[in-house]
Amino acid sequence: MNVETTRFGTVEIEDDRVITFPNGLLGFAAYRRFCLLRPNDDGVFFWLQSLEEPSLAFVVTDPSVFVPDYVVPIRPEQMQSLGLRSIDDAQVLVIVNKQDDHLTGNLQGPVIVSTISRLGEQLVLAEKRWTTRHTLVELSQVPQAASA
Repeated sequence: MNVETTRFGTVEIEDDRVITFPNGLLGFAAYRRFCLLRPNDDGVFFWLQSLEEPSLAFVVTDPSVFVPDYVVPIRPEQMQSLGLRSIDDAQVLVIVNKQDDHLTGNLQGPVIVSTISRLGEQLVLAEKRWTTRHTLVELSQVPQAASA
């Protein structure tokens, strides 16, 4: 299937890479079909690209890369609605934003995707330990490429 994007042009993906969010994402309920695009093979950031709106895409990452003690409690009814047999079948992602010289992750609103059913849901965690702007990395600490 060909996916039109404003950032990468037309991208071809396999049909089994389509992720369906029956309730959409927070603030974007009308858009339900997405795919994950990986800009490079060794990166930790992905694009969650809408299949319905070429300009709608979110940078996402696996939060465990940056916050090893981050755990998302998934209730049994959420597991059932996502078609999860085991918590190991869930992929947890967080939406990333740039704020000043930091990349932040929305740890209070993680995105859960079943690797089995390819269904997804954005949760809202009640635990106040996590924020919507949790610092993942300071950009000043990221090594810059040398210029010639």
